[in-house]
Amino acid sequence: MDRLLYIAMNGAKHSMLQQAVTANNLANASTNGYKAQNGAFRALPVYGPGMPTRTFVVDSTPNADLSGGTLTTTGNPLDMAVHGRGWFAVQDATGREAYTRNGAFQVTETGLLVTDNGRPVIGDGGTITVPPDSEVNIAKDGTVTLVANGLVQNSVSIGRLKLVNPPDADMVRGDDGLFRTKSNQIAPADAGVNLAAGALETSNVSAVNSLIDMIDHSRLFDMQVKLMQTADDNSKDAASVMSINA
Repeated sequence: MDRLLYIAMNGAKHSMLQQAVTANNLANASTNGYKAQNGAFRALPVYGPGMPTRTFVVDSTPNADLSGGTLTTTGNPLDMAVHGRGWFAVQDATGREAYTRNGAFQVTETGLLVTDNGRPVIGDGGTITVPPDSEVNIAKDGTVTLVANGLVQNSVSIGRLKLVNPPDADMVRGDDGLFRTKSNQIAPADAGVNLAAGALETSNVSAVNSLIDMIDHSRLFDMQVKLMQTADDNSKDAASVMSINA
């Protein structure tokens, strides 16, 4: 009896966890450069006194779908999208280097080049600062130059975006949505990364598929709850039979 209850309880718990992952993906379906998170679980036998006749589910190593999103043209000179493989280097909340595909850049009041969620953009020599009352142009290789009278001043470069391209297998998602290498080492700059100017990469989340997954997770959770109710009813019936025999 307890085997059914234990397995159903464990299944219901992880159905809720999968639902949370899917809901988070769906909430970021319109987030620039967002990569869908995959919830992975695996069954393990429960070891202890006696034979391992029960199993439980544990979280497997979480990963992300690193496939590219769709490039949409915005016309904004500060919007950049990685064309193909590669990442932008930014600073996380602790000041350490992390990586993102979100190229919606803007300039703060202090002249700091940041992403639309406030992450400072890292260049080859650190963060990039734009002089007051200046406009900038970002080339396909990441070079940031000043613009005067609508013309790019090629001789006045104020920095170059740090673009990296580590193997996908080495990239790990953090709780803040940024990516880092598994070894926590800083990835080297890669001159082979190309950018598309005046464009942004959309999220790679399929809203339709996410909605279908949410329905599946909900039905699976309901099934597990019904199994727990069945186990409880069976236990009550067995107790009733035992009381009659007594």
